[in-house]
Amino acid sequence: MDEVLQEADIISLHPILDKTTYHLVSKERLAKMKKEAILVNCSRGPVIGEAALVEHLRQNPMFRVGLDVFEEEPYMKPGLAELKNAIVVPHIASASKWTREGMATLAALNVLGKIKGYPVWFDANKVEPFLDENAQPPAASPSIVNAKALGLPVSTSKL
Repeated sequence: MDEVLQEADIISLHPILDKTTYHLVSKERLAKMKKEAILVNCSRGPVIGEAALVEHLRQNPMFRVGLDVFEEEPYMKPGLAELKNAIVVPHIASASKWTREGMATLAALNVLGKIKGYPVWFDANKVEPFLDENAQPPAASPSIVNAKALGLPVSTSKL
């Protein structure tokens, strides 16, 4: 990893967040990067030590960072959002038309299900009851949408 940090012009982070990746990009690792490198965090905020990042950005004006995830929300603490070499945007990884339509459909279906008196479906890992085309969907608000677009069997039953 240290060799990549030293050689790369652009670094895009994609790890899960766990105890091994917390502050994976630390003050020491930032110091190994090129002074004009670009760092993009596509995973979770705490993968980068934010205090070290703010200090590094202030000391290295040609170093740039792009973030839509944060250790602390930028509006909660001054520093990161004020820097000209930091692009800070709201968490928009789900901003595709397909995903947003699915989220809106899921929300509408859950509201309708609740209005009709169905319990809310809490087991997100158990989706089979909603996928059987030949069975009546369970009397619960659905937890999966876009099944047809994913190539999964879909129920044609209406709530």
